[in-house]
Amino acid sequence: MKFKGIIFDLDGTLVNSLEDISDAMNSVLTSLNYPTHTYDTYQYFIGSGLRNLVSKALPASNNSDDQIEICFASMVNEYREVCTLKTKPYEGIVELLDNLALQNIKMAVFSNKADELTKKIASEIFPNHFDAAVGLSTEALKKPNPFEAVEISKKWNLKPEEILFVGDSDIDMQTAVNANMFPVGVTWGYRTQEELKNSGAKLVINSASELIDIL
Repeated sequence: MKFKGIIFDLDGTLVNSLEDISDAMNSVLTSLNYPTHTYDTYQYFIGSGLRNLVSKALPASNNSDDQIEICFASMVNEYREVCTLKTKPYEGIVELLDNLALQNIKMAVFSNKADELTKKIASEIFPNHFDAAVGLSTEALKKPNPFEAVEISKKWNLKPEEILFVGDSDIDMQTAVNANMFPVGVTWGYRTQEELKNSGAKLVINSASELIDIL
């Protein structure tokens, strides 16, 4: 089948945002005299939205719902100011998007990052590349819920099976399966090839240029 559209995850797929996310959360933890975490630890916190990351980063003894909400608000405020400071596209991504645009492949971003921040990062780092950039607006629609992915396919007037879903995590692969899209895992992000395959990836790629070969 000829694929006519691609939905990309953001963090760990298009951009390496690990340091900006980690720095923002560690700033919040430091202000409360809580232990901070390394970048290596944060890469396993990323993928289920910032609120979930906050919960994982807080000490078990200070992890009430109220504390999570307070720290989540502080973290978003911190992160909003630095979200494109160290965040950069992965090698070959810009060239890949340029190539796809020349082929008239429709492209969108679907992330579990807050919708405001998803749109900000996508527009600033990849201006004019995407038809849509959709982030998390309500917990009920968080990946692996396929609702937003299917809505994108409807706007494109494409069948879900005509769309590649590209991501770096088990959650992305589960979303693709749930949406009846073709799941493509990438190994340059925050998870392992084994995790991607076990979560439903039909193909796992090691470089951005490999996506051109698929098309």
